[in-house]
Amino acid sequence: MDSISHLKIINWGIIGCGDVTEIKSGPAFNKVNNSALVAVMRRDAAKAKDYALRHNIPRWYKDAAELINDPEVNAVYIATPPSSHEALSIAAMNAGKHVYVEKPMALNYAAACNMAKTANEKNVKLVVAHYRRAQPFFNKIKQLITDKAIGEIRFARMEFYRPGYSKSDLAMPGKAWRVDPTISGGGIFHDLAPHQLDLMCYFFGPVKKVTGMAVNQAGMYTADDMVTGMILFENNIVFSGTWCFNSAADISTDICEIIGSEGKISFSVFNNITFTVTTEEGSSVYSFDAFQHVQQPMIQRTVHYFLGEGPNPCSGVEGAEVMRLIDTIVKK
Repeated sequence: MDSISHLKIINWGIIGCGDVTEIKSGPAFNKVNNSALVAVMRRDAAKAKDYALRHNIPRWYKDAAELINDPEVNAVYIATPPSSHEALSIAAMNAGKHVYVEKPMALNYAAACNMAKTANEKNVKLVVAHYRRAQPFFNKIKQLITDKAIGEIRFARMEFYRPGYSKSDLAMPGKAWRVDPTISGGGIFHDLAPHQLDLMCYFFGPVKKVTGMAVNQAGMYTADDMVTGMILFENNIVFSGTWCFNSAADISTDICEIIGSEGKISFSVFNNITFTVTTEEGSSVYSFDAFQHVQQPMIQRTVHYFLGEGPNPCSGVEGAEVMRLIDTIVKK
């Protein structure tokens, strides 16, 4: 472990170089300081090779173990579906490699805890890709909360509605796995809510109590498509959320409101360009530029952490807490 504790540059390997890595994350590994993407892996060898050639990456593999055991790779980004996160993360950590793992962190809370435990036991570093924590948009909201721009926070409410998957959607493997609980852990809630719930923990701190319910209303697949949840934070802030994945298209909604004693902050988690602060003095709109690679700020912070130059931007313990909230809300 001595060699990895004194790194000068993070040489990354990606396991699962699929669509999510094309723009959102992959190119950023070569754009942040002291970081290089040196290898990628995908079970489809032709697609792995194509990805490597298009992105000017030196090596490609079709076997995860080969990438993990590449001596030049000292950190692994796991961007596969959640069902393999636990096994791949632990394999990489057992090989002495630092890990940056996609969300949801794992299939469930128990698996996430096992990943965090392994990182601690192997003395390697684990970061969960809740990348909104690193974006100026959400950090400005966090600052306004801290600065009491809307007074004392009373509660937050979230509504997220979108149409269900169609039969043609379900015929597409790239979409269908997201509503297969054996691969994703649940339905679209498990895919999107980790971002939202992690932000609430980031804004409001430790959780005191959580409850919820989930049902399958439309019967298009086995996963739940309607979820409600409530969280009581230790500071007595209350959160309530409603997620509907079988609504009419024309009422699609993505809104979160944080209500304080002197006003409110209104924003969208997934369309984060502007948010509004409303008080007795009126309304103020804060605008932000979109990132070409949305994960780039988080990857930079992760590199700093792996190099011993900064704190962990989202620890395995924090990622596991989000999985605990999800499991409890859907009553797993």
